[in-house]
Amino acid sequence: MPLTLAVALALLGAPVLWALLRWRAALAGLAWLLPAALFVVFATRWAPVRDSGAVVELWPWIPSLGISLALRADGLSLLFALLITGIGTFIFLYAARYLHGHADLARFFARLTLFMGAMLGAVLADDLIALLVFWELTSLASFLLIGFTPEQAASRRSAQQGLLITVGGGLALLAGAVLLGQATGTLRVSELLAMGSLAELPAAPWIIVLVALGAFAKSAQVPLHAWLPNAMVAPTPVSAFLHSATMVKLGVYLLARLNPAFGEHALWTGLLLTAGLATMLTGALLSLRETDLKRVLAYSTVVSLGTLVTLIALPHPLAASALVAFLIVHALYKACLFMVAGIVDHEAGTRDSTQLRGLARRMPLTAGIALLAGLSMAGLPPFVGFVAKELVYEAQLTATASWLPVAIAIAANAVMVAVAGVVTVRTFWGPLRPTPQTPHDPPLALWLGPALLAALGLVLGLAPGLAGALVASAASAVAGHATGATLSLWHGLTPMLALSALTFALGLAILRGWDRLHRVLVAREAIRRHGPDAAYDRAMNGLARLATWQTQRIQSGSLRRYVGATLAVVGLALGATLFTQGALAWPSLAGAASLHALLPALLVLAALAVVRAEGFVRGIVAAGMVGFGLALVFLFHGAPDLAFTQFSVEAVAIVVLLAVVARMPFATPDRRPAGQRRRDALIAIGFAAVATLVLLSVLATPFDARLSDFFHAASVPEAHGRNLVNVIIVDFRALDTLGEITVLALAALAAAAVLAGTRRRAADRAEDTE
Repeated sequence: MPLTLAVALALLGAPVLWALLRWRAALAGLAWLLPAALFVVFATRWAPVRDSGAVVELWPWIPSLGISLALRADGLSLLFALLITGIGTFIFLYAARYLHGHADLARFFARLTLFMGAMLGAVLADDLIALLVFWELTSLASFLLIGFTPEQAASRRSAQQGLLITVGGGLALLAGAVLLGQATGTLRVSELLAMGSLAELPAAPWIIVLVALGAFAKSAQVPLHAWLPNAMVAPTPVSAFLHSATMVKLGVYLLARLNPAFGEHALWTGLLLTAGLATMLTGALLSLRETDLKRVLAYSTVVSLGTLVTLIALPHPLAASALVAFLIVHALYKACLFMVAGIVDHEAGTRDSTQLRGLARRMPLTAGIALLAGLSMAGLPPFVGFVAKELVYEAQLTATASWLPVAIAIAANAVMVAVAGVVTVRTFWGPLRPTPQTPHDPPLALWLGPALLAALGLVLGLAPGLAGALVASAASAVAGHATGATLSLWHGLTPMLALSALTFALGLAILRGWDRLHRVLVAREAIRRHGPDAAYDRAMNGLARLATWQTQRIQSGSLRRYVGATLAVVGLALGATLFTQGALAWPSLAGAASLHALLPALLVLAALAVVRAEGFVRGIVAAGMVGFGLALVFLFHGAPDLAFTQFSVEAVAIVVLLAVVARMPFATPDRRPAGQRRRDALIAIGFAAVATLVLLSVLATPFDARLSDFFHAASVPEAHGRNLVNVIIVDFRALDTLGEITVLALAALAAAAVLAGTRRRAADRAEDTE
């Protein structure tokens, strides 16, 4: 119950906060109490998770499809829930002051709270369908937050870009989840993992590719990373929350969650390792081209996400511990530095690193906070960033015999050191440069959250054992077994220490040559032409051209072409299924009355008469014969009410159609070429043949009477009716019937509007004539 209550409170908190802040905006300063309370709820779940391994809450959702709202907290999901609500507490406090006086403050907090609830639901969901629902809800909430200032074109474009990429990935994930459910017979994540390795499933390659695409889109892996840096147009609290500690980690969470099931498959390892290493290199390279502090941090986040995906791919228990440790470290220092960048922008009036120097003289407190977080990002002792970096290097050296992943990691981490220097040292130290606003340290609400996060990085570095049990529990969920790794600040003189020293030295060299590297990379026209934004624009333009071509070819305005294409596709699909699945069957016709054979023959003749009719009237009469013939079939098969309904419909239809054609020509020549007529005839005959085979196969299938027995038994006691057909239509299928009635009513209203307009135009013409 606590898990369900926490997710429900987060989701319901969105409209409640919107209403409260619309009433009194000053209450925004108390909005942090909601994530803080949820953090306490999840913290109380640690003891049961530690003792039993997991806490599960199950609520039936769609029992007929085997879908439940199953929430499960183990070490990994509880870690994410604590990060979401813990960092969310500081973000809510920060946002209330950062956006103080904003006209849309209520709307902002409602969207931020909705996002937090969707994230909690996604990481706690133990059912793939529920996970997908929350997954897409995070994309929607992120779209609303990135596009918080819709009057700005950049905001609209970035929000649309993020939505298209992440929702597109979600569609791939949906297909993967369906395949996984069909292959295993369950949609419960815990049950899938209990089956052990699923690498031998026939559909495993397809599942891996589809799941990886969904995760890569959400976690900004190359080539689906363009949306993340562009999302920096959002307010800083959004960047600090969504794009450093939460949403971008959701894809990593999914890959880590399914790693025990597919980690033994070569495609899983190869795909994740390739994407992760490419993302690390790309993010490191592109970060050197940026001057906006938030975009520099965004590309460093891309590097970190590539590192996390790479660690998942490494087949060694140490990699799981390194993954979890780096996950925590990155969330702490990156959320802090994003908020520091927001403070600089808020107080100095710019985030351009070329204009920012020496701010420590005016903002000493902010400079100290930034320095603590920057040292952790650079991986220097005694900060927890050093502990995680040592563990990452140890996992990479132990898990692979190739030096390529280690070399790429050293290069990418060296750029991370340089980025930390740009955001902290270059911005706050050195000679003071003029800025658009006179900078000063911010109010308490703006610096308290970053200060606590930066201090926590130091505390966990000095005493890493404080997080040891949580890291071990989460790492066990990732690896599928206990990892045995321990967190320690000092391991002695090891190869990992040497690599850390090398990384720092290279990072200092890059920092010294940052301006020169920046100028060289900005001058490279090839990077601009083939960069992520250009690739996205080309993809969108190509999609638009494809849509235009498809529309011109398919949406021709010809009803005959629409019907022919539909019948051809459906006929081919059904026919292929019948022949490939061996579903052809021939029912027994023993005891069939001769009249039952005569009626279909008459119907065929009437249908041929419709085709060969030379005028509208003859065609309508022949079509009426088909309808009346079908009514007789219903009558002879024991459905008199359906038969009389069909009689009534046919009679009314013939009268109406004859009244319509009274104002139309009685004959229209068929101007289709002979080849087109033969093609249409072939489609019609082929579809009819397939439909006949399908019906024969259905008739040959043993009749399952459970549904009819249910209606027969339940019609009187539950629906209080003895006419089964009426009871089914009015009671058991009431919503379906309501929908049909609604459609008829709308059609009638549309016809009335058309007729009224016709009468008015006729009246206007009569007046003009007079």
